[in-house]
Amino acid sequence: MGATVSDELLDRVRERLAVESGEADPARVAAAIRAEAGGVLGDTDLLRVLRLLQTEMTGAGMLEPLLHDARVSDVLVTAPDSVWVDRGQGLQRTSVVFPDEAAVRRLAQRLALAAGRRLDDAQPWVDGRLPEGTGVLGDSFGVRLHAVLSSIAPGGTCLALRVLRPASQGLDALVATGSVPAEAKVLLERIIRARLAFLVVGGTGAGKTTLLSGLLAKVDAAERIVCVEDAAELAPPHPHVVRLVARPPNVEGAGAVTVRDLVRQALRMRPDRIVIGEVRGPEVIDLLTALNTGHDGGAGTVHANSPREVPARLEALAALGGLNSAALHSQLAAAIQVILHVHRHRDGTRALSEIGLVVRDQDGRVHIDAAWRADDAPTLAAAPLNRLLDERDIR
Repeated sequence: MGATVSDELLDRVRERLAVESGEADPARVAAAIRAEAGGVLGDTDLLRVLRLLQTEMTGAGMLEPLLHDARVSDVLVTAPDSVWVDRGQGLQRTSVVFPDEAAVRRLAQRLALAAGRRLDDAQPWVDGRLPEGTGVLGDSFGVRLHAVLSSIAPGGTCLALRVLRPASQGLDALVATGSVPAEAKVLLERIIRARLAFLVVGGTGAGKTTLLSGLLAKVDAAERIVCVEDAAELAPPHPHVVRLVARPPNVEGAGAVTVRDLVRQALRMRPDRIVIGEVRGPEVIDLLTALNTGHDGGAGTVHANSPREVPARLEALAALGGLNSAALHSQLAAAIQVILHVHRHRDGTRALSEIGLVVRDQDGRVHIDAAWRADDAPTLAAAPLNRLLDERDIR
């Protein structure tokens, strides 16, 4: 069976399976191959075509082995012959090669369908989540999917898959791996015990969720933690955690449940601590409001390259919900006391680099002063933070 005939046969089988209902199990795929081949295929060729189609139509297809690797956090496809992974040490090119652009497009559209989203020339991009059981085995909450078709990406259909592995490491484990310096651990434990509200900030993939989960593990076992997330990642080793996960709209554009919706529900669930996995929109207003109405000890993560950028970042997010700058600074000063900054180094290692104290100026504006730094730089807020912790300990 020549390559041209094989390509034509594969296309006909794909079209047959696409119009048929039901799962593309091995029996159905084999029947479709025999029907389209007209009975001229030998057993060896039939088995080869069957294996090829099963690989393509099951789970993440050719990317499936990469997603099974426990070290992989991201799988990126930028062209049929350009597939990359991140195993915690930066991007590395793999040996995986798709047959052609059409194969990448078919995979992207099938995964989008599995996520309940639409992906075609009229809607050439998709952002969704593949739930557990969509071909991704092992310790995982699923996969976050982003895809862009070649109609707006001239180099070819682009796929980005992030494996949502549960962040379940405790603070002791983070100290053992070097992510949290030993001298910072005592300070972090005091912050948790004193019920100071804090935000973990850093860039993409810096380890914000991992640190947040480790800190939540130190919360008193008698406290009830309600976690709100856009995508399920938090899994702190704590006996009383309630997890709420947002839901995107379906293909018809209905049924969405936003993080902001869930924050409001969390307030009615008798939380001791409210945690937002990632603050990325107007839900920042609800979080700050909640922390200003007796729910101390709350936490969340925010994308920011340094603690100094946090006020401006939160200003931009609050503006999406109609909160002006002066009101945001007033709310922030009363709601959040500590900023934790994690940094991803060039070699892929991730570590806590700074602990900052939220300080309000005489003009009402908020800024962040360093209370601890990994590089031993000056820390103007070290004494004020310790005084605040001592006051909370007395209470």
